[in-house]
Amino acid sequence: MRAILLAGGLSLLATLLGTRLAIKVLVRQGYGQLIRDDGPTSHHTKRGTPTMGGLVIICAVVFGYVGAKIFTGDGPSASGALLLFLFVGLGMVGFVDDFIKVSKQRSLGLRTKAKMAGQTIVAVTFAVLALQFPNEYGRRPASQFISFIRDIEGWEMPLLLVVIWVLLMVGGTSNAVNLTDGLDGLATGTSVMVLGAYTLVCIWQFNQSCQGPAGPKCYEVRDPYDLAVVAAALTGACFGFLWWNAAPAKIFMGDTGSLSLGGALAGFAVLTRTEVLLLVIGGLFVIITLSVILQVGYFKLTRGKRLFRMAPLQHHFELKGWAEVTIVIRFWIIAGLCVAAGLGIFYAEWVAGA
Repeated sequence: MRAILLAGGLSLLATLLGTRLAIKVLVRQGYGQLIRDDGPTSHHTKRGTPTMGGLVIICAVVFGYVGAKIFTGDGPSASGALLLFLFVGLGMVGFVDDFIKVSKQRSLGLRTKAKMAGQTIVAVTFAVLALQFPNEYGRRPASQFISFIRDIEGWEMPLLLVVIWVLLMVGGTSNAVNLTDGLDGLATGTSVMVLGAYTLVCIWQFNQSCQGPAGPKCYEVRDPYDLAVVAAALTGACFGFLWWNAAPAKIFMGDTGSLSLGGALAGFAVLTRTEVLLLVIGGLFVIITLSVILQVGYFKLTRGKRLFRMAPLQHHFELKGWAEVTIVIRFWIIAGLCVAAGLGIFYAEWVAGA
């Protein structure tokens, strides 16, 4: 447990202190958020707020993880290294997108095809490598099965389909967090809860892991303890960043943060064999993404009519007159309920198998 607590504490401290420094540097460089004219008018007051704060989160997570490993003398695992690769890799795609926006003073960064290409390269590399590195019991970081709380028997996929499945998950979750990052503290606070849940999931899987051949109650996850260390580092980093990102936000995470955090969530789902369960634990991300899909679909079917006043869903309530802080807190409540439901399902499955 020492490494888990250390990783969380170090990353929390790093973002609490590092974000303040980042705000000063970004303001000095003039790297402020650009606001689209077609958004809620209340957002115009946020114009010029420093963005690319996700860089601080990324650096803090790496600092917390490496610091914990050095202190405890443990080496990194294949699963932990792969998750950090996915997290940092997608963060770099987001950073390029953010940098183009602030340097060219426009609201759009990378072209859609270029952004998708970057996400695809990182996700496919992660998927291919996750199917390698068997341990002494033949367990690899990822499996060829679709999983709910464990691998679902009979749902084995060929290798190519596994890569496509992981690509869809990474693309879906990274863009879901990106869509949620529209109000001060909304995506950050929700990420704290979801990542905190995955910290608990990984700790439980470690305590009930298959040390030898698979048993009826144990979890066939390759490196649950190291995944818990990464999850704790991510939770701590987001918690510290929330201090500065809560309304009124002093800094935004930008695509640098949202893409990397979304990728990390997909990585946890794949590596802990909880791919379908992520839809419950991260239910708020799913709801917000569905609001965009429904809005676009309804607009096309009705040739111009809108289901919501604006999508994503949080902006619909803004246009209805809800205060931003009210929306964020109520959405946090929904996120907390989804996390509680997901953890309840996870634990109930274990109890039922007793």
